[in-house]
Parts: sequence; C-alpha cells; structure tokens
Amino acid sequence: MSVAPVPNPAQAWIADYNTAYQTSPIILVGGLAASSQGGVAPLSSFLPPPGSDGQAFATFLPAPGSTLISQQVATYPFFNQFIAANTTIQQPLTISLIMIAPVNQPGGYLSKLHAMTALQQTLQQHNALGGMYAIATPAFIYNNCLITSMTDVTAEESEQKQIQYQLDFIQPIVTQQEATTAENSLMQTITSGTQIAGPPTWSGTPAASPANLTSVTAALAAFGGVISP
Repeated sequence: MSVAPVPNPAQAWIADYNTAYQTSPIILVGGLAASSQGGVAPLSSFLPPPGSDGQAFATFLPAPGSTLISQQVATYPFFNQFIAANTTIQQPLTISLIMIAPVNQPGGYLSKLHAMTALQQTLQQHNALGGMYAIATPAFIYNNCLITSMTDVTAEESEQKQIQYQLDFIQPIVTQQEATTAENSLMQTITSGTQIAGPPTWSGTPAASPANLTSVTAALAAFGGVISP
C-alpha cells in the first residue's frame, strides 16, 4: 500500500513567490485586458508557455533604484525658515524590472524573435488603448503605473545577446484625490493663499540677516545717498 507524499509547505510557498514576483509580477490593467475577467491580465499570459522542462520564457527581478517615497522640496525663497524647510510636493514613484529571457531550447532563437516581436506589439497596443500596469515586488505593490521604456541592458560579456531588458515604469498621480493630497499641508496653505500665522521672519540664519550685516547695510545706505536726488 503506497502512501501519498505529504505536501511540503515550504515548496508551495516558494512556488507562489516565484509566480507572484518572478514570472508574473507585471499585470496589465484596462487596455488590452479590459475584456478579461476583472479587467486585468498578467503579462505572462502574452508570453510563450513554459518549456518541457517547466522553465518560464522569462523571469523578472526588481532593479535597484525603485522609489517608495519621492518628494520635491521647494527651493525658492520663503519668508521664514520653517516654511522653506517643510514645503514639499509629492512626486511620482518609479519602479524598474529586469526581464531575463535567454534562449534555452533547440530552435529557440527563431521562437524568441516571434515572442519578443509579439510582446513589443502587445505593449504598444496596450499603451495606445490607455492601459496601465500593476507591478508586484516583495516590498511594495505599485498600482496605476505607466511604462516609459523597455531597454536592452545585456552585459557585453554575455554569451547570448539581447537576453536582459529593463522595463521602466512610473506611478503618476492619476486621481483628483491623489492630486489634492500631493501637496503637503504647508504647500496647500500657500497655494490657497491662506494667511500663515506668525510674523514674517528672515528665512536664513540670524547671522545672515541684513539687519546684522552692518557693512552691507552701511554700504546700501551710502549708495542710496549717492543716487538720491
């Protein structure tokens, strides 16, 4: 009497991780996926199926440099240092993935040409239809993204050419609510023209105030006397 093997929870977890973050981390939203269930479809569904060895056509890895927080700090003059140091505007987030698609089967170069051409056309059409993307990474899920480029980044010493592509995405502010909250409270106060409590003060250090630079104020006074009628 044979005994059924006991499922290994660790193996199941690894399989789920690989599917979510390595073989299907890019989800098409709207656009070409508008007619799909829920209006979403994984990019892997537009790629060739796994080979006889079970290896996927392509795997994806997050590239260094992705952002979780991105804010622009105001650099133009303000009437006090507190406002200057705390006035920020939220910037779009960016995420890049490296797609690794080597040729690993007999006759694979010809099939890869067809697959990559079809992928390029699929993405072009999806973009033209106003489609967006959701990107899953182990640290963060980026929703409502746009793709900005797909670039060959294969190392020169690689035995195969054009096997690594970098896909760059940006997560813009796409809703009215998100656009409203892009400015922090201080920036919203300035934008709306609301009066800021407290008397105006010099935005630099006290020592840099014109009132404390006696040589400057004296020179300005002398200059004023020269040009006065």
